[in-house]
Amino acid sequence: MSTAPVQKQHASPSDTTGVAGFLRSIISVGRGLLSGRPTVSAATAESLVGECHALLHHRGEASGLALADDVNKAYAALDEQQKLLFFQALRQEFAVDPTQVTAAANQYSDDPNHDTLMQISKAVEAPRVRLFRRMNMAPGGTSMLVKLRGDLLAVLPQHPELRAVDSDLKHQFISWFNKGFLELRAIDWNSPALVLERIIEYESVHAINGWDDLRSRLREDRLCYAFFHPALPNDPLVFVEIALTHGIPTAIGPLLDLSRRTENHNEFDTVVFYSISNCHPGLTGVSFGNFLIKQVVEKISKRHTQAKTYVTLSPVPGFCRWLDSASAEHGVDAEIIRSMAESQGGAAPSESRDVALKLCAHYLINEKSGQLAMDPVARFHLGNGAQLAGIHWAADLSDKGLAQSAGIMVNYHYDISAIERNHDAYFDRGEIAVTKGINRLLG
Repeated sequence: MSTAPVQKQHASPSDTTGVAGFLRSIISVGRGLLSGRPTVSAATAESLVGECHALLHHRGEASGLALADDVNKAYAALDEQQKLLFFQALRQEFAVDPTQVTAAANQYSDDPNHDTLMQISKAVEAPRVRLFRRMNMAPGGTSMLVKLRGDLLAVLPQHPELRAVDSDLKHQFISWFNKGFLELRAIDWNSPALVLERIIEYESVHAINGWDDLRSRLREDRLCYAFFHPALPNDPLVFVEIALTHGIPTAIGPLLDLSRRTENHNEFDTVVFYSISNCHPGLTGVSFGNFLIKQVVEKISKRHTQAKTYVTLSPVPGFCRWLDSASAEHGVDAEIIRSMAESQGGAAPSESRDVALKLCAHYLINEKSGQLAMDPVARFHLGNGAQLAGIHWAADLSDKGLAQSAGIMVNYHYDISAIERNHDAYFDRGEIAVTKGINRLLG
């Protein structure tokens, strides 16, 4: 029986050494400087808003860090209703002042120069942006703000008026999490136990069922790479799981089989990206996966020159939802296809399978959101310059696979020589690169 790896020791925000310990010592001094202030309970949104105003207007370095730390801890202590009230306050009390924008614009119009232009820039930046930057200075501030945005995104569908708050925070994240700050690391069985635990927790495509399953996915014929950020040193942002195979796989089961025979990983010819997981809801819309795929392809191609084919084995998460909405038009119900896949698998009548695969091809190629593919996984890979290469029946018969795509999975081919051309055609003209086999399926 496989057991969890021994936990290695790593610095934590409470350590007394390193940067975190240094900041904690400054915060301790700052709290001493703030000791004369009245104690304010920050258990409610109202009291937290008061602390935020104090943080925005405070000028002391050490005491400012202490205030930022208090604000972050106070936010973490709020319940869901109080968090919503806090988001509303961020929208209303920490918004741009239109009169300042108008005054700055008029001043620039009268005297256009660098200084008056900077006044416009200052006026159009909402105070909440400065607040986010100050909150980020405290130890653990980045992680807390990522969680805050995750909370915000959860209520955004019911409260669209909060979009401006989300937009400001997302803009900060795009800057803070840009590619230059990201570190690509290989994950293996010798990685820190804390990292391995989070890989298990964050896997969102094919659930990892404990340590034995994880160890199987880290054997000699498997790879895993993740992006990390200095502010979250042992907390992956996004990771990809990879199988090294002979030939292109058409089903997920054999790739995840714990009892599979481990192939000689020096003789494989195909690299299969079978799972990409974004780890933090609060970083939704901050693109990491496209950089990850391209860097991993580059790294593997240099190390394993015999690898000639790079493909995915991907879910089609929107297929059944789309088919349910379009069943009257196409005369096929998603539940019928799902039931056939579950009960008959590969033994289902070929004519019925062909109908299902043709509908899936139509969905992936012709159903659009604007100019781009409707399906989110298709949109991601096609946007990276991949080619739609294969659609497979009864490829994922898990409950999740049946529910979202009636068991169908897809190969996207990453042809290094064609990635940029495919990418440009997709975004410039909405053209989707497909193989001849997919064209025949559509015809």
